[in-house]
Amino acid sequence: MMLRFLGMIVAACLAFAGTAQAQGKTEVLWYSQAAFKITTPGGKVIMIDPWIMGATRIPPELKDLGKIGKVDLILVTHGHGDHLGDALEISKTNSAPIWGPAGMNQWLATLGKMPANLVPRMNKGGTIEPFPGVKITMTHAEHSSEMILKDEHGKDTSYPAGEPAGFIIQMENGFKIYHMGDTGVFGDMKWIGEYYKPDLILIPIGGHFVMDPKDAAYATRELIKPKMAWPMHYASNPMLKGTPAEFKAALGDSKIEMIVAEPGTKMEF
Repeated sequence: MMLRFLGMIVAACLAFAGTAQAQGKTEVLWYSQAAFKITTPGGKVIMIDPWIMGATRIPPELKDLGKIGKVDLILVTHGHGDHLGDALEISKTNSAPIWGPAGMNQWLATLGKMPANLVPRMNKGGTIEPFPGVKITMTHAEHSSEMILKDEHGKDTSYPAGEPAGFIIQMENGFKIYHMGDTGVFGDMKWIGEYYKPDLILIPIGGHFVMDPKDAAYATRELIKPKMAWPMHYASNPMLKGTPAEFKAALGDSKIEMIVAEPGTKMEF
């Protein structure tokens, strides 16, 4: 009887702890470009598009893979160097799986660049639950995806890297972040907004390779309709000319909150 009573107390404590975690905050750290570190209310760490060492706008104090700390999972939206970035090294250091386009992960395993267990495969429309209460869904993105890797002779070689993607990340407490990857506007953004109802979108605004501020504002205001929008993927090279000020102006009188941030900004939601 006493053991049963103690077991009930332990179970109640665990349930209380789980509830406390679920009601906690989501921490979002922006490195630069499309690279983010998300810490869920339950303490799980997700890196997205971790272009760190080669990044042009990242604060010097963040340009050190050794300072990232523990990483539980990595998301990569497509194979371009400013998104695949340092994912391979971070993955191997932390034994953290990389989830990205199925074709990209298949090539990384086939070429022997990564062990198969660290590059599992999924595809658009698929949902994983890597940690209790955390769900990640791969979505469409309108872009391209190739990766440059060293061949057996040490020469830079281009390989196909599947189809580009975005990710809906649902936290233990239900808070949803939509990392849009590199994308142009597409009609199903409206469906994504209506079906997944993201609270926060991480949206590219630089133009040329991705949406410009006007397109991004249209996608935000008319299609997705989140509570908050965090502009990203701008000013890292001369072709990405879009600015947050232009994005905010294009949002007009929308009640959607634009997150004002510089590379290195950390916020809680």
